[in-house]
Amino acid sequence: MQASRANAARNVLVTGANRGLGLAFCQRLLARGDHVVATCRRPGKAVALNTLAGHHPGRLHVLPLDVAAPKSHDELARELPLVLGEEGRLDLLINNAGVLHSGERFGKLTAANFEDSFRTNALGPLLLTQALAPLLIDGARVVNLSSQLGAVSQVTRFGTPSYAVSKAALNMVGAQLAHALHDRGIVVVCVHPGWVSTDMGGEGAQITPETSAGGLLDVIDALQPEDSGRFLDWQGETVAW
Repeated sequence: MQASRANAARNVLVTGANRGLGLAFCQRLLARGDHVVATCRRPGKAVALNTLAGHHPGRLHVLPLDVAAPKSHDELARELPLVLGEEGRLDLLINNAGVLHSGERFGKLTAANFEDSFRTNALGPLLLTQALAPLLIDGARVVNLSSQLGAVSQVTRFGTPSYAVSKAALNMVGAQLAHALHDRGIVVVCVHPGWVSTDMGGEGAQITPETSAGGLLDVIDALQPEDSGRFLDWQGETVAW
């Protein structure tokens, strides 16, 4: 972050914040004193998130966002100054929202799954970051929640193809955004959160959302300008593309 804001409460926006890793990010950020804007598709049904907002009045704002719908991005961009104040800007954008279509089988693949995955997991973060770029401070951080499953060099089996392909695309999105925002000192990274015990992670997951979010925030805090465009895991290690 910029030196002038290093010790101040940060303004952070988290997408897909109603459960799992997104909710854990919000909890961690609030615990350290940051001001959080949490987004999800249906705020009225986000019971845990709204309960958390009730415990942090004025520091957690819940707003609607469908990351797959560019019109929703524009609506959020118009709403944010009302929440952050006219002079308020975002220090950190965490593009966490994503979708995974389970049960895909070769021979039964559908274009609909791939289109939905691409819109949500790759195009969504790209266009949302573009829409919110004027609200990012110079020197801000943009973090895209990717996955090791999107690393071409690490494919060992056929599985979750629409998710894997869309996350590979997201990694390219991160590299492109790193160049697009370079002149403003904005650092963009893609991160692998580990195998997290969420609805998406499923059975057998090895890491709790709280542990993953804590590790990722430590990684984010340590980012330097030369890290922009990298693909890192939740412990700060480089993930082979």
